[in-house]
Amino acid sequence: MRLAFPARTDLFRPRHWARAVLDVLLPPTCVTCGSLADAPGLQCGACFGALTALGAPCCVCCGAPFELAWQMAEGGYCQACLDWPPPFERARAALSYDKASRRLVLPFKHGDRTEYAALLARKMSLAGKTLLREADVLVPVPLHRRRLFLRRYNQAAILAHELGRLAARPALLDGLVRARTTASLGGKSAAERREEVAGAFSVRPSRASQMNGRRVLLIDDVMTSGATARACAEVLLDAGATAVDVLVAVRVPDPRLERPSRRRKRAWRRTEDTEADS
Repeated sequence: MRLAFPARTDLFRPRHWARAVLDVLLPPTCVTCGSLADAPGLQCGACFGALTALGAPCCVCCGAPFELAWQMAEGGYCQACLDWPPPFERARAALSYDKASRRLVLPFKHGDRTEYAALLARKMSLAGKTLLREADVLVPVPLHRRRLFLRRYNQAAILAHELGRLAARPALLDGLVRARTTASLGGKSAAERREEVAGAFSVRPSRASQMNGRRVLLIDDVMTSGATARACAEVLLDAGATAVDVLVAVRVPDPRLERPSRRRKRAWRRTEDTEADS
């Protein structure tokens, strides 16, 4: 831990001395594990190092990371985007969805740990630097009012607010509406996810003029198949948005980009598990 003692130019600023004394009396701790950290709201070196940041090389459209050369198709696209082009132009994620990132995103999404939003937003701002710079307005993926009542907050809206503050961009936190409830997408295939979210979103009529003719950056916490992002992008474009990009905190690895042998091995394991359960 490094103590943040005041610089010489700050010797006569009491708040800097107060912070230094507070760091001695109450040392900052890691937001994930509780061990000592360099500053409040940060992670310790071990938790930070366990995260898997996503970046190049990746699909120029959906942002799916390429681990091997065979995964990249013509023009830098993944095969999935060539087979079924999404309505959004670019999607980027800050972190891969794994054991380390789950310790951040799951408590943030389901455990009232809204203080994680600032940390996740900083990581998203690095991954989506270009998207944020080119965006005219930020719009979060909405929750249905029933789920919002039970959870008490929309995690995507909190991220959009934090990102808007960091990038000095307006955020329309109520720009989209979830017109109907949808079942959890966990465990569903890509086709089932698309069917589940079809027609589930709409643009709030009072906000349509604020997105017409503008480049919209859609914000969410987790991206898996991209079905939710596709559905939201379609209604935003129908409302007059010139283009839609997507920025999320974590991305679940796309099984379509895995080695064929690994896919077969996982399918064999699923078959084994099904037979054992029956």
